[in-house]
Amino acid sequence: MASASSLFLASPIPTAPRTRTNPASSPSPARPSLRLRQPSPAVTVAAALQAEHQPAVVAAPKPPALPFRVGHGFDLHRLEPGLPLIIGGINIPHDRGCDAHSDGDVLLHCVVDAILGALGLPDIGQIFPDTDPRWKGAESSVFMKEAVKLMHQAGYELGNLDATLILQKPKISPFKETIRSNLCDLLGADPSVVNLKAKTHEKVDSLGENRSIAAHTVILLMRK
Repeated sequence: MASASSLFLASPIPTAPRTRTNPASSPSPARPSLRLRQPSPAVTVAAALQAEHQPAVVAAPKPPALPFRVGHGFDLHRLEPGLPLIIGGINIPHDRGCDAHSDGDVLLHCVVDAILGALGLPDIGQIFPDTDPRWKGAESSVFMKEAVKLMHQAGYELGNLDATLILQKPKISPFKETIRSNLCDLLGADPSVVNLKAKTHEKVDSLGENRSIAAHTVILLMRK
């Protein structure tokens, strides 16, 4: 997203040094050197406001050529009865599902945010806002594919990924390898660099009371 920090102010034009003269022999004072006028505060503020309201960036930037970049993702969704529970692109049998604008896939949303964070891009909510009807009920694999495309455009590939699901119910162990396999397919990654863990919340707060589900992801991107 553009910011006021990207505004460039005019720099003074260097001028030749003035020759010191004797005031008694000079009929008029020396003329000051010409300089470009700085923009007024009102102009600067207006430009900053205009930049602030530009659409979110959807193209990959050109980050510094670092050998690697690290990103962290977090997501949480409220669970409601009668909705499908989608985790990692897999429909998990449960009496509750995520209340969300899209399919509410907490794991894929989390991974997308980790990739975007590593690239220094706006988060998933800015690039795919829940006010946009195009994403109503959308599969989160659409967001994943876009994030992976941005990663490659920026000149990076996946080093490794470590994700943790936090939910009280249902038990994820029977579906864990299927979820991980689908995650690898979306990332175009070997299973050896994609790790998935699942933990309960010891019946504490909304997570432990089966009223919500959350995920954390840490990702390492390597320069190609």
